[in-house]
Amino acid sequence: MGEWWTYSPEDFLMFSPRAYWRMFALANGAFWPLPLAGPALALAAGLLCLRAGGKRFALAMLAVLWAFVGWAFLWNRYAVINWAVFYIAPLFALQAMLLALAASGPAAPHPPAPRRVVGGVLVALAAAYPLFAPLAGRPLSEAEVFGSAPDPSAIGTLGVLLLAGGRAVLWPVPVLWCLFSAATLWTLGTAQSALPFAAAVAALAAALFRRGGPARS
Repeated sequence: MGEWWTYSPEDFLMFSPRAYWRMFALANGAFWPLPLAGPALALAAGLLCLRAGGKRFALAMLAVLWAFVGWAFLWNRYAVINWAVFYIAPLFALQAMLLALAASGPAAPHPPAPRRVVGGVLVALAAAYPLFAPLAGRPLSEAEVFGSAPDPSAIGTLGVLLLAGGRAVLWPVPVLWCLFSAATLWTLGTAQSALPFAAAVAALAAALFRRGGPARS
C-alpha cells in the first residue's frame, strides 16, 4: 500500500464523472416529463413568496419536492454509486417534514430588501440550472433540474427561504447539501462545484443581514 500522502481526493471516489452525469440522464428519462416543469416550478415558488399568503404554498411545494428528490433520486439512484448518500437521504425526508410544518404555521415577517435580492438571484439560478449542462459540454439530457435533482432544488430552497423569511431550523439541510455537493463536484474536477458553494455562502451571508447588521437569534 502506498503512503497516504501520495493519494489525491479523486482516489477516494467510488464513481467516475461519466457515471455521475449519466445518473442525471437516466433520472430525467425516468421522471419525464417532470424535468420540463422544473424551471417553472422554481420561478413559481419564488413568485409565491411575493405575497404573504403565498409563502405557505411555496413552502408546501418545497416539502413535496424534497420528499420526492430524497426518495426517487438520492435513495434509489445516487446511493447506488455513493454509499454516503444512504445516510444523507433521510435528511431530505426530515427537511420535507420541517418545510411541511413551516407551511402549516404562521407566515414569517417580510424580509429586508438585501435578503429578497439574494433570494431572487438564487431562485433564478435554480431555474436556469439546466443550462449549465450544455455550457459545460454535456448533453441537455444530463441537465440537473429543480424538483428532480438535489443541487438546483437545494439552491432554489435557499432562495425561497430568503424570500419567505424561513426560520433557522429550515436552513441546515440545504446548506449542508450544497457544501457536500460542492466538495463532490470539486473532486470530480468540474468548475460547476463553485455554484452550490457560492449559493450556500451567499444565502448564509444574506440570512445574517438584519438592517445593516448581523441577525439576532
